[in-house]
Amino acid sequence: MSKYITKRVLISIMTMLVILFVLFLMLSLMPGSPFNDEKLTEAQKLALYAKYGLDQPFFIRFFKYVGNMFKGDLGVSYVLNKNRAVADMLVGPLGISIRIGAQGFLLGSVIGLLLGIAAALNHNSWIDSLCSAIAIIGVSVPSYVFALLLAYFIGFKLNWCPILYNTNNPVYSSILPSIALAMFPIANVSRFTRSEMIDVLNSDYIALVQAKGVREKDLIFHHALRNTLIPIVTVMGPMLVNLLTGSMVVEKVFAIPGIGMLMVQAITGNDYNVVIACAFVYSALYIVMMLIVDILYGVIDPRIRVAKEGS
Repeated sequence: MSKYITKRVLISIMTMLVILFVLFLMLSLMPGSPFNDEKLTEAQKLALYAKYGLDQPFFIRFFKYVGNMFKGDLGVSYVLNKNRAVADMLVGPLGISIRIGAQGFLLGSVIGLLLGIAAALNHNSWIDSLCSAIAIIGVSVPSYVFALLLAYFIGFKLNWCPILYNTNNPVYSSILPSIALAMFPIANVSRFTRSEMIDVLNSDYIALVQAKGVREKDLIFHHALRNTLIPIVTVMGPMLVNLLTGSMVVEKVFAIPGIGMLMVQAITGNDYNVVIACAFVYSALYIVMMLIVDILYGVIDPRIRVAKEGS
C-alpha cells in the first residue's frame, strides 16, 4: 500500500506541474495585458513589464515561478491590489470558500445518505418516490436558483437569515449559501446510495448474512452500507472539491468574498498571477482529493487494499 501511495503522490506532483505549465501557456496567449490603462504610455508599459519580469522569455518566467512557488511565493497582484502578495490575497477568500463549501458538503452528504437508504429500504413505495423526486429536483435545478429562492423567501420574506454575507457574523450569514450548495450533494448522494444499496441488498452474500440471523440494523450498517460506500466515495471526492472552492454564482448571489469571486475579478482585470494561483488551487485540491479517494478505497474495502499491495 505504501508503494502505491508513493507512486500516486509522484504522479499527482507531475500532474500539477503540467497543469501549471498549461495555465502559463494559456495566459501568455490571451489577448490584453494587466496594464491596460489608457493613461499609460508605451514607455511606461514597457517599464512595468521589465519591473515585473513579464518581458522575459516564456520558459524563464515559468521556471522562476515554479521555483518561487516552492518557497511559498505566488507573485504579486498587478491590478486588483497592486504589489500585494497573491498568497496573502488567497488566505481570506479561500478560508471562507472552504468553510461554506464544507458546511454544504457535510449537510448534503448526511441528508443524501439518509434519503438514499430510506428509498432503498422502501423500494417501490411512496417513500422511494418522494426521495427520487427530491433527487431529480436537486440535479435538474442549478444551485444558483436555490440560492435566489432561499434569498427571497427565507432571507427577504421571512427575514430568518441575512441575505448578504457578513464577515462580522460568518456562521449565521453562511446558513443560506450552505443550504443552497447542499442541494446538489443531496441529489447525487441519494441517487447513488439508493441504486447501490438496492443492488447490495439483492446480492447473494446479503442473503447469506440474513440466513445467519444477523440483526437488521447490523445487516444494513455493517454489511450493506459499507459495500455501498465504495462507488459513492468516487462521486463525493470531486463534488467536495467543487464545493470547497465555492460556487462562483452562489458567492455572487450572497456577496461572499470567496475564491470564486476573486478569480472572476482577476480574469476580468487580466491579473495573471491571481488567475494562475486561483486556478492552481482548484486543480491541486482536485488532485489531492482524488488521491485521498484512492486511499479510502483500501480503508473501506480490504480486498482493494490487498490488490494494491500485490501490484
